[in-house]
Amino acid sequence: MQNKLTHLMRIIPELARQEIMPRFNQVGFSFKNDGSLVTEADLAMQKAVTKELAKRWPECYLLGEEMTEDQQQSLLDSENQGLWILDPLDGTTNFSSGIPFFSVSLALVQNAEVRLGLIYDPLRDECFTAFKDQGAWLNGKRLKLNGSSGRDIKQCVTQVDFKRLPKELAMQLAGDHPFASQRNFGSGALDWCWLAANRSQLYVHGGQKLWDHAAGHLILLEAGGCACDFSGNEQFKLSLQSQSVLAATHRTQFEQFIDRYLA
Repeated sequence: MQNKLTHLMRIIPELARQEIMPRFNQVGFSFKNDGSLVTEADLAMQKAVTKELAKRWPECYLLGEEMTEDQQQSLLDSENQGLWILDPLDGTTNFSSGIPFFSVSLALVQNAEVRLGLIYDPLRDECFTAFKDQGAWLNGKRLKLNGSSGRDIKQCVTQVDFKRLPKELAMQLAGDHPFASQRNFGSGALDWCWLAANRSQLYVHGGQKLWDHAAGHLILLEAGGCACDFSGNEQFKLSLQSQSVLAATHRTQFEQFIDRYLA
């Protein structure tokens, strides 16, 4: 596994520099059937990563965001030695609008469990990584949240995606103003990493796809954070269905939010 990560920490940044960054502010976009955007950079990056991973680890299949849903489901249902989960460009709306906040997300699933996660921010050259039960790192430096003291949610910087929240919860949060400050950056995968790096303390999202949370969820947990869906399930499913997210750097504000808004 360490050998895989060493190679990935070289491969993914290199491909991002080749396929994503030259196209930043240079290409147009089109709409997919679900209304989301796709650019030439999304497709070129997915093709390049797929080719590179197949060459090095042919025993592992790859599920990419830019595949059809039927293709994705077939890969989830198949028996394999490993399944890569790839979002070649998370934050496509930011990318296509010239907003400097987007990332590449890659996770490795084995035996129905995410074992490895890597998220790369090509603008800041920040590479977040994690191994199951072994820890999380930012550019090789250990990420550790366990020693941080719990804050009241009134003291937290919180990332909230209001667009996908249940209407009642969105109205409660908008009316209560329960946080010190609220942000919505626009790259779900990178949002997990900024939480793991303690750049924010709470994260609330109404519906993420598998490729949005597979790597980021592992990175946060291995850094010492906690997460669940709005029903309280802490084990995220390997499913194409969208999943709600409540995540935090410390269990104190995690439980406070649950008690106030989800109980």
